[in-house]
Order: sequence, then C-alpha cells, then structure tokens
Amino acid sequence: MIIKPAHRTESVQEYYFSRKLKEIDAMNAERLSRGEQKVINLGIGAPDGFPPVEAVEALKESASQPGNHAYQSYIGTPALRKAFSDWYKRYYGVDLDPNGEIQPLVGSKEGILLISLAFLDKGDKVLVPDPGYPTYTSASKMVEAEIIKYDLLDSNGWQPDFEALEKMDLSGVKIMWTNYPHMPTGASATKELYQKIVDFGRRHGILIVNDNPYSFILNDKPLSILAAEGAKECCLELNSLSKAHNMSGWRIGMVGGSKEIISEVLKVKSQMDSGMFKPLQEAAVAALGQGPEWFKALNDEYRRRRVEAGKIFDVIGAKYDKNSAGLFLWGKVSADNPLLKGTDEKKCLGERISDKILYNKGVFITPGFIFGKNGENYIRISLCAKPEVLVASRKLIEEL
Repeated sequence: MIIKPAHRTESVQEYYFSRKLKEIDAMNAERLSRGEQKVINLGIGAPDGFPPVEAVEALKESASQPGNHAYQSYIGTPALRKAFSDWYKRYYGVDLDPNGEIQPLVGSKEGILLISLAFLDKGDKVLVPDPGYPTYTSASKMVEAEIIKYDLLDSNGWQPDFEALEKMDLSGVKIMWTNYPHMPTGASATKELYQKIVDFGRRHGILIVNDNPYSFILNDKPLSILAAEGAKECCLELNSLSKAHNMSGWRIGMVGGSKEIISEVLKVKSQMDSGMFKPLQEAAVAALGQGPEWFKALNDEYRRRRVEAGKIFDVIGAKYDKNSAGLFLWGKVSADNPLLKGTDEKKCLGERISDKILYNKGVFITPGFIFGKNGENYIRISLCAKPEVLVASRKLIEEL
C-alpha cells in the first residue's frame, strides 16, 4: 500500500457478516461444483417480504417525474418529516416537531456514526451494551472514544443493572447506547425501563441514544423512549423502515429528539451527503401511512417463523424464549450439549455449534460471541427465512 491507513482503522475489523458472507460465497462455489445445494443462511436480519405496494407505486410515479432527480434538502422534504411525525404520534404517542425534531437518514445505521462524530472527542467514554449491536462499538472506536461495556444478562431479563451502573466510574461518559426490542436477545422494553434509563441519563448528564428499529416486530405495543418524562432533555432515538416495512435495502431511517441535539447531528450529516433521492422520500411517506392491518399481517408471518425457528433450537438443544420480539430467536447452548463433540474447544460454545452446523450441514446460524462476551454461549437464528426454509434447515440439522 502506498500510504499507511489512518490510525483509527487499527481498532476495527471488517464487519463480521461481511467477512462471513465472503466465506459462504466461497463455500457455495465449491458446493455447487459438487452438485450440492447452497448454504442456507439463517444469519442476517434482512426481511424477505415485499414492501407496501403503495410505497413501490409512489417510487415508480415519482421517479418518472423529470424534476425529481436533482439534489434534495439535507433535512428531507416537509412531507417526509411530517409523515415521520404523524407515525410517531399515531403509534408511539410521541409529539415530534417536523420542523427541527426529526432528521431523515440514509438508514438508521448511518445515524450511529453521525451521532458519534457529532458528540464524541478522542478519549470520551461511551456505555455500550454487552451483548449488543457491534456497530455501537466500532463507531465509537473509529472516533477514538473509550468503550465501557455494561452487562445485559438473562438473569435480569436482558435489562441494564442500574445498581451496577451507579457503582461504575461514569466520569467522562457522554453517550449510552440502548436498543429495545433488544438485538440479539429479543427482550422487550417497558415504560418503566425507559423511564429508568431516561432518569439515569438526566442524573449523570449522559446522552441516551435508543436504537428502535424492531419495535413493531412480534410486538403488539410499540414503545419509544421519547415517550418517557424528560426524554427530550437527554435522548435521541433512531428508527427505520427497514424491518417494520420490509425496506432494508431502501436505506430510509430517521433520528428524533430535541431541536438543539438534532441540529448538531445535521452539522455532520450536511458534510457527508447531498440529500435523499426524492422518489425514495415519497415512497417512505406512503409506507409510513400504513395502518395496523399491515403490521398484523407482518407479525402473523413472523409468528409462524418463530415457531419453526424454535423447532430448530429444540433439535440443537438450545434454550430460548418462545415469546421474544424482534427479527431473531436467541438460544443458549449448555456445555454438555452432544453437538459439541469433536469441535474446537478453544472456541466458545456458540461458535462451536455454529461451525459444526455450517461445515457439516450447510446451514449458517449466527454465533452469539460477535455481540459480546455475554453472548458467547448463545446462537441466533434470523426469522428472515420462509417457514419451508426453516423446516428444511431443521431436517438437515437432525442428521447430525
């Protein structure tokens, strides 16, 4: 390489799923050359359902208009911001002013880095859940912040232990990442939990950033942290159309919060892009107008899939919550599991089970260690596979 990469890149690796998908692609080439079927991927939470028809039609109609292909405003169209505002009021009971309290994003994942760039200096501290979405850690590392993990444990319902948090040295902590329904465990929030988190943030002068893309999935009562008393003083919330509207590839998200905080995020975002394609914004308006019947149909299908994913865990011998929310099923592996026989004892239990199933039966199930040390004895199945695919996977694993 002609130049040395930036120092900040030394602290992060290529995203796990990026690396794993390349490995699976290579496996597929070999498997197809032998006349075998491709690897069944139960790893990634990319919804396979069709988006709302109204959104697709709006995209097509808008894209046919000659004037809609130019640069757009950094803050999104008034119609999109109002649609997000109406969506929050209708389903979460939260008032967000479309003129300053909502910032559209190119997917909520973008927001994680933008928020980190906007508020973190080198050496600032960040509270990151373990287990939790790896991007909270990687974004913090890239801005050279100090990561402080806080434990989420099954014994505590995968909720923060506030007594333990209060005993930590919180000096220099600027941001706390939270995420409910929780990925990867599927644990749901409650109004009481959100109020505790908000009170904690206000008491210690910490910006709480709640990542909320799974709130409609297998969850009949969507909640927002912004509904808690005093939340706008100390909270931002990320949300997205990716999961709730089957639009992950469209990259349409948002961040909501007080005007003062949102304006700082906009400072960074306005340096990074030139606005969202207008037809995408108009499609998002149509998607956000979906009524309860959309989410009922969506969740009826995910409930069927959750049952079939549970049967896979029954075969593996992993314990799981049959009523978990979100796009995944999270299962615990015990040290006496028979499938561990003949696996690499240097690896954690979840990775050993995942590897055995992948390399012997061509089914990929995510090992929980990628979400933190508290996930080492767990595995995760994505519900973004049709019931018949989950059934076929179970039958393959039964042969082990």
